[in-house]
Amino acid sequence: MAIKVSSVSDTYGKDVFTNKGMFCGKVEDVECDLKRFKIRSLVVRAAKESYISKMLGSKKGVIIPFPMVESMGDIIIIKHISLPVSEEETTVEPHETVEPTA
Repeated sequence: MAIKVSSVSDTYGKDVFTNKGMFCGKVEDVECDLKRFKIRSLVVRAAKESYISKMLGSKKGVIIPFPMVESMGDIIIIKHISLPVSEEETTVEPHETVEPTA
């Protein structure tokens, strides 16, 4: 499905949300493929305390490939992003049992 944009400048400053409703930030820049007249990616500046800023840590933003964009209108909706879970985080260690003392 193609997403039509009347002007690339219309995308600057728009709010970006995931399809699960998590706020990511605002569009700061757009990368275009001038040979094909298509948008290649969006540069999103992570807003403080946003979903994506918690994932990025000290990084300022993220580049979103355009195929991840689901819709563009008053806001931009992208596919939900999640970090891969490492084996260390998935391993559950048994808890020690503490017996009450009388």
